[in-house]
Amino acid sequence: MDHALLALGRLDGITAMLPDTSLFLYVYIRKEAVLSSQIEGTQSSLSDLLLFELEGTPGVPLDDVREVSNYVTAMEYGLRRLRSGFPLCNRLLREIHAKLLAKGRGADKQPGEFRRSQNWIGGTLPGNARFVPPPPERLAACLTDLERFLNDDPERTPSLLKAALAHVQFETIHPFLDGNGRLGRLLITLLLCHERVLREPMLYVSLYFKQHRQAYYDLLQQVRTGGDWEAWVEFFIKAVQETAGQAVDAAHRLSAIIREDRARLATLKRLTGSALRVLDVLIQTPVVSVGVVSQRSGLVQSSVAKSLAAMADLGLIKEVTGQRRNRIYSYARYLAVLAEGTEPLQ
Repeated sequence: MDHALLALGRLDGITAMLPDTSLFLYVYIRKEAVLSSQIEGTQSSLSDLLLFELEGTPGVPLDDVREVSNYVTAMEYGLRRLRSGFPLCNRLLREIHAKLLAKGRGADKQPGEFRRSQNWIGGTLPGNARFVPPPPERLAACLTDLERFLNDDPERTPSLLKAALAHVQFETIHPFLDGNGRLGRLLITLLLCHERVLREPMLYVSLYFKQHRQAYYDLLQQVRTGGDWEAWVEFFIKAVQETAGQAVDAAHRLSAIIREDRARLATLKRLTGSALRVLDVLIQTPVVSVGVVSQRSGLVQSSVAKSLAAMADLGLIKEVTGQRRNRIYSYARYLAVLAEGTEPLQ
């Protein structure tokens, strides 16, 4: 566990090292959203989500990209509530769940309400299911115990261990008709930020869960059926350690790309000033249109268009539509680092 805490400490230290953490945070949050949703079978990629947020027209089924977009909204809402002083409690979980299932797939599955009927995991009926969660009449007691545990009642639990145990317990209770997996993974991030292990949600632990999806499901089940908490905690700690390390490495590589590209923009002479402002927008939002850059940078559209064209000539960015009008640009090398591991599962 010490190695995982050290890796988290390095990741948290990135927030102090970077000149503007929000530049990476915007996409790190979206990466976790994409990965967590892919575990559930969505085919939306990071690029799909960024294009959807830019244009509203996804390249994959609408429900897939909406599901990911809802996850981003739910995470940001939960963090905002916690930072305002609201406790990590069952009411907050319901509020976050309402955001998670607000639109698209699952919107008819009682968003924000604990289930009032039996559900199950795997199989077609409870009789042939892989696992049957507690019946509705037992939910209140189970959720009360979970809430007490999250708030260190009756005693303090180390934050990383608490996140590992709470995730299994939430998934085992399965308190909603839909969205339990995504909310259970979101709970990990919320808890680590709430307990100030991380100042910002820079951890995308779902990358490891996705890469080892069968082991992830099997270990959750082994806790339920055989009480094998040790194997699960070991897996969880390794997931945190590896993904924290990867997030730190990605931040360093992204910083190097930014430094190199800023230096290359110095060759543009009269355009350098406006191009640097355009680059600042691309760092935070690596898929853009002229209108978006103009709005966020304060530059007129003609200056933005000239800067984007010059940056494309330098090979810093790519135009992705092939059209003469309504063009969209991608900060390709930067986005490639961010998108590592987010290819949809086959």
